[in-house]
Amino acid sequence: MLIVADENIPLVEAFFGDVGEIRRVSGRTMSAGDVRDADVLLVRSVTRVNRALLEGSRVRFVGTTTIGTDHVDLGWLEESGIRFSAAPGCNANSVVEYVLSVLSLYAERCALNDWSRLTVGIVGVGNVGGELAEKLVRIGFSVKLCDPPRAEHEPEGANTFVDLDEALACDVVSLHTPLTRDSAHPTFHMIGTQELAGLNAEQLLINAGRGEVIDSAALCDRLGHANAPLVALDVWEQEPRINPELVDRVWLATPHIAGYSLEGKVQGTEMIYQAISKFLGLPARKQAGQFLPEPALSKVSFTSSADERAAIRVALRACYDPRQDDGRLRHAMRAPTDDERGAAFDRLRRDYPVRRECSSLKVQLKGTSKSLQDSFRAIGFKLKI
Repeated sequence: MLIVADENIPLVEAFFGDVGEIRRVSGRTMSAGDVRDADVLLVRSVTRVNRALLEGSRVRFVGTTTIGTDHVDLGWLEESGIRFSAAPGCNANSVVEYVLSVLSLYAERCALNDWSRLTVGIVGVGNVGGELAEKLVRIGFSVKLCDPPRAEHEPEGANTFVDLDEALACDVVSLHTPLTRDSAHPTFHMIGTQELAGLNAEQLLINAGRGEVIDSAALCDRLGHANAPLVALDVWEQEPRINPELVDRVWLATPHIAGYSLEGKVQGTEMIYQAISKFLGLPARKQAGQFLPEPALSKVSFTSSADERAAIRVALRACYDPRQDDGRLRHAMRAPTDDERGAAFDRLRRDYPVRRECSSLKVQLKGTSKSLQDSFRAIGFKLKI
């Protein structure tokens, strides 16, 4: 059995080495020739999986180690009798921790001692948006949820959801929708000229979902005018050849890595391993925890004199500080041509440094308040009291 896998999927050999022969290829440039003699195909979101790629191949199973499926022609796979599996929720916590770190930086920029004073509108309340909302509420934030499809299909939760305009009126707006075009509630360019005009300099817009949800031309124009909001983008239209002018204009720019924690990536591989094992009738004996190395930073300690908000900020950024990715992306955008900038964008993702989630860090609290302990638990740190 031949397994063709995107070269950037972690631990493929560890999980699948005894299932079949493995051939790693570039996901961005994967061609029909690369997969023609494959039995199993493992991809990420950079590969378009459709008739053009797979017709005439031996592929009987396709797995994407990502939460999204808009890069896959699901209808054609079903018609062709090709089994498909995704990894919904695999990196949800990683994206949530990215947003929390961005919120921490924003609160500091706004000179807020208490970051929970910010109201947060979450647009798209699936695996990521739902987990983000749960953590924010536990920390003490006021949260408004916007998810028209869920509001429509969950009448019992009529008071749970607000419309887009109300979500866009919050101090912070965080986008976590899938990319849809032909649906009752399409998200393609959902945030366009009109929506951007309503945002102001006292607000922050975060997009760690799908780049095409925001009309990037309209956003670039809006950021060139007075009273524009601050914007943090992790996802972009036309990746990897993104607009360098837009990078210049946003407050925080990262190269589609919000979900790139080691835990998130390895969990995606594990979920597809389990699906393939079931498809082939094999026992699934391997788990992600077997392969996670010891973190570079394993423990931090705070005493009773620690300021609660400063302690959370320090611990969060010890795990992840998005300003490092921002600096790397801005440097990459100095390349002179679109092709060179696109290649640099892909290299940032391919060569991404190991990033661990908060659960990998043990926080020792000596004589601290219960509220501080509760906040650390809500975020996901391991506590030693």
